Amino acid sequence: MTICRKRITFSLGMSFLFASLSCCLSGCQDGPLYALKTVNPWFVMKEWREDEAYGVTDHERRKQLSQLADSIEYYPADRQEYWANHLQQILENDDSAEMRRLAVLASGKIKSSRNLALIEKGLDDDSVKVRMEACRALSRIDDEQSSRMLASMVGKESNQDVRHAAIASLAKHKNAVSVNSLRLALSDRNPATRDLTMQSLRGVTGKNLGNDPEVWVAELEKNDFNDPNTTGTMLR
Repeated sequence: MTICRKRITFSLGMSFLFASLSCCLSGCQDGPLYALKTVNPWFVMKEWREDEAYGVTDHERRKQLSQLADSIEYYPADRQEYWANHLQQILENDDSAEMRRLAVLASGKIKSSRNLALIEKGLDDDSVKVRMEACRALSRIDDEQSSRMLASMVGKESNQDVRHAAIASLAKHKNAVSVNSLRLALSDRNPATRDLTMQSLRGVTGKNLGNDPEVWVAELEKNDFNDPNTTGTMLR
């Protein structure tokens, strides 16, 4: 029994020494027990509870904002306006790209003119995923202003994923602005971009002219989509 206790004591001592040395070598900022704390679920839960004691955790904030995005479209106008002010604050000040993305998602479901102003902030965001979410939000708002915002992203956006999100969203916009923007995108050198553009044109025009960009260009040139007095025969 004495030998066993000595072995246990020696093992624990070596474990503590190893954790201490590892901590010193790695520049640990939480004391020599940090290596042991990180593998102990009690410490993890304790720190989580301490975070909640000081206020709402980031996890809870994301959960609440996600729930708002799922339900805000059913709110009365005054409640949507109330939350629009909070969403604007998140888009302008929150450090979390995921929170800003969820704010854009919720903004796109507001049934007032505030929605486009909020989504526009998302289009200018530093985060790729926020800009992509803004493009997707515009796909649900079929009017000329939102079409112009998407067309602008197709023309100026340097990130391919965001640009593709804008092209895909234009499929839901059956107007001359959308057609003209997609016609220009047909000249892109990227085959994936051209394929996606033709797919969006099928949605806009209701026609299927195959997978040759030149065939689409020839058909589109038969219609004067820049004439304000006509919407083009392909959209009728």
